[in-house]
Amino acid sequence: MKIILVPGFWLDASSWDAVVPGLRAAGHDVEALTLPGLESRDADRSRIGLRTHVEAVIERIDASEGPVVLVGHSGGGAVISAAADARCDKVARTIYVDSGPLADGASVSDEWEASGADIPLPEWDVFEPNELVDLDEELRAQFRARAVPHPLGASTEPQRLGDERRYEIPTTLVCCSMPVTVLRTLLDEGHPWMAEAARMRDVEIVGLATGHWPQFTRPDELTAVILTAVG
Repeated sequence: MKIILVPGFWLDASSWDAVVPGLRAAGHDVEALTLPGLESRDADRSRIGLRTHVEAVIERIDASEGPVVLVGHSGGGAVISAAADARCDKVARTIYVDSGPLADGASVSDEWEASGADIPLPEWDVFEPNELVDLDEELRAQFRARAVPHPLGASTEPQRLGDERRYEIPTTLVCCSMPVTVLRTLLDEGHPWMAEAARMRDVEIVGLATGHWPQFTRPDELTAVILTAVG
């Protein structure tokens, strides 16, 4: 199976380095993406919006001969949900890592502190304690050393969806920084964060107890979760 890995904010393809080998060892064709504007700290992010990132994923789907599985971490969830909407006939499954699909008309967030067209990685105290579980000082230093400012437009541009066949695509929600029971309640109650996921016909929720970045803190366990979902 072709598996396309989409990183979240501030991260490039290398953020999946500890996950890719295990997926390939299981026989899968794996491609980790660096989204536009995340190539370097000096990249021009002034004209990059959410749709720019979505189109980059669609391009890789179109380049694949067969069906694909899309894996999106954090803000990458918004990207894969729109890419799946655009290519419903080619996406076999979507996997959201501590994330979820973004509904039409919504944006990822307009609350980050920006510098021009950039959203720099903030100080750690901006994040909730549950997001930082297992992200020790060494991992935090590695994360900050590799972090690239995220394009502001990719966070604030509204989502655009149009094909309701997306609700038929099997979906896995990997719950890391939030207990599974809490996520299930949000889903059942139709909370705005889960409004899109609540309309999906085939949704499984998998718990992976760690912080918001399991590709750093629990890469082997995340690899196993992805393999189970794909298999």
